[in-house]
Amino acid sequence: MLPNTRRPPGFPDGIPHSALADLLLERLTAAYEAAADPGRAGPMAAYMKDVSPFLGIRTPERRALSRSVTKDTPPPTEADCAALALRCWELAEREYRYFAVDYLRRHVSRCSSGFLPVVRHLLVTGSWWDTVDLLAAHTVGPLVAADPALTAVMDAWIGDDDIWLVRTALLHQLAYKSATDAERLFAYCHRRAGHPEFFVRKAIGWALREYAKTDPEAVRAFVTDRRALLAPLSAREALKNL
Repeated sequence: MLPNTRRPPGFPDGIPHSALADLLLERLTAAYEAAADPGRAGPMAAYMKDVSPFLGIRTPERRALSRSVTKDTPPPTEADCAALALRCWELAEREYRYFAVDYLRRHVSRCSSGFLPVVRHLLVTGSWWDTVDLLAAHTVGPLVAADPALTAVMDAWIGDDDIWLVRTALLHQLAYKSATDAERLFAYCHRRAGHPEFFVRKAIGWALREYAKTDPEAVRAFVTDRRALLAPLSAREALKNL
């Protein structure tokens, strides 16, 4: 990675140089700023508990603009993905992060296990469920599936003090279906069952509910055996469709 003058925490070499990221950011900021709606921006920020300001671009319009931004651009390298995501995270308005999350979801197969530190930075910087959940399921999940050695990182994250890393560890298998490591999923849910944070308790229930689509009896048995340990929210979410 080539250094530049901006050095976000955890990246001593700075944000990678990327001509593609330069192009995309130039297009992106022009398109999004032209579409900004201050009248919608306030309510959108309030809905997200004012974690960051918004431009006020509704999701269908934002996605259409994003397609125009990426039209006729080459496939990115891992360095391009890192540069784009890190630079979007430096911009104030939330929609830029949504663009980065969608871009990573589309191109995660071009990234190696060495990309995970970049994603970790995104997960713990300006964190809220809107970006964390998508990164967990559609960027971290595929990276771990492609390199099972990264399960050791998930084993570390589930014990972290940062609730968003805990939530990511719980949710990274969300799209795995029959490929889910059920033993690890249940162990994670058991370990953090008494967590005081809503977002962790909710993630436990969500992860179990999703796996119940694949193995409902295993989830029902897990919840039954640990009813006294699991938070009512977690148990209720886990069994919601059973």
